[in-house]
Amino acid sequence: MEQVRRGKTFIISGPSGVGKGTVLKELFKTRDMYYSVSATTRAPRDGEVDGVHYHFMDAEEFRTMIAEDALLEHAEYAGNYYGTPKRYVDEAMDSGRDVILEIELQGARQVHAKRPETVRIFIGPPSWEELERRLVSRGTDTPEKIAQRLQRARIELESADEYDYLIINDTVEKAAAELDAILCAEHCRVDDRLDQILGK
Repeated sequence: MEQVRRGKTFIISGPSGVGKGTVLKELFKTRDMYYSVSATTRAPRDGEVDGVHYHFMDAEEFRTMIAEDALLEHAEYAGNYYGTPKRYVDEAMDSGRDVILEIELQGARQVHAKRPETVRIFIGPPSWEELERRLVSRGTDTPEKIAQRLQRARIELESADEYDYLIINDTVEKAAAELDAILCAEHCRVDDRLDQILGK
């Protein structure tokens, strides 16, 4: 019986408005991957489903997970906790599925510190002007909020050299194809292939 090859974990980061979700949606048309669902202590919004949008839990339960080192990363925003449970990631990897963690810079640093083998991929805009145009064209934020997002984007872009790969999202199809190529390349690493051949 053929041994199931353990999946790999891939971090996807990038500034707000760069199109991370759209690129991943395109990728998932052809790849069966586990998209990691975060845990949070905030209340569910209308239409949100536990285990689909978030794993909803109370603060005491979340703090217990922190104490037991059961999270790959976590942070606190506006009085609520958010984090990535190890359990679901490991279950997916053990079943042979690759895992996508769509997380921001601080979370990516935490995951990499715990699991340095995690592949980090940054998605950037074709230009600063295009990122600003995309944020404005969404029509969902005030000028003040857009300014905050751009300020944050500058910090994130200046830290992109911490990642293993940088994809420029000029078109969704091209960005998704590059992402797919990275996933293929990572599964062709010599150590992985030799272990497969030698049955390790």
